[in-house]
Amino acid sequence: MSTHAKRERLLLADLLETAGPEAPTLCEGWLTRDLAAHVVVRERRPDAAGGMVVKQLAQRLERVMAEFTAKPYEELIQLIRTGPPRFSPFNLKQIDELSNVVEFYVHTEDVRRAQPEWAPRELDPVFQDTLWSRLEQTARMMGRGAPTGLVLRRPDGRTVVARRGTPVVTVTGEASELVLFLYGRRQVAKVDLEGEADAIEKLNASKQLGI
Repeated sequence: MSTHAKRERLLLADLLETAGPEAPTLCEGWLTRDLAAHVVVRERRPDAAGGMVVKQLAQRLERVMAEFTAKPYEELIQLIRTGPPRFSPFNLKQIDELSNVVEFYVHTEDVRRAQPEWAPRELDPVFQDTLWSRLEQTARMMGRGAPTGLVLRRPDGRTVVARRGTPVVTVTGEASELVLFLYGRRQVAKVDLEGEADAIEKLNASKQLGI
C-alpha cells in the first residue's frame, strides 16, 4: 500500500475505534458503525459496492451494508486495518494510491470534524500536493453539478476549473480543504469564496457537488 493511503487508513481505523460505534460523522445519516461498514464493503464486496454509483445494484448494496453493519464493531475496525483481501485490486499499490488516498482522507475528516472542538490537521506539503494532484484529476467530474462556474485555487495561485460557466465562484484554500469542499463537506471546509453574492449563495445552497 502507498505511504499516504496506509497512513490515512490506519488513522481512520484508530479514530473509529476511539470514537466507538455510535459516534456522529459528517456522512448524513451515518454513525461511525455505518462508516466503518461502508469502508469494508467498498474493498471486500465489489459485487455490492457498485451500488454506490449504479442504481440497479443499490438494493444489493443496501442488503450487504446491513449484513456488515450488524457485524461486531471490533471486527470491522480490524478489517479496515488489515486492508483488502490479497487478490483485491485495492491491494495493488498503484490502485491503492489512486483510489484510497482521498477516500481515506475524507472519511478520516468525516470522523474528526463531526466531533466538538476539532481543528484542522497540519499536513505536510508532499501530502497536500498529492491531494491537489487527485483534485486536478477529478475536479470536473466532482464539480459537474455546480450551479455556477467553479474555480478551485490554492494559496500559491495554482488553480483548476471544476466547472466552466458564469457567474464564477472562486474557492481558495489548501488542497486538503478544497477536497473537502468539493466532496460535499462545505460546512467544515476552511475555504474562502469569491464571486457575486447571489452566485455564492446559490453554490452554498446546492447539494449537487460530489458523486
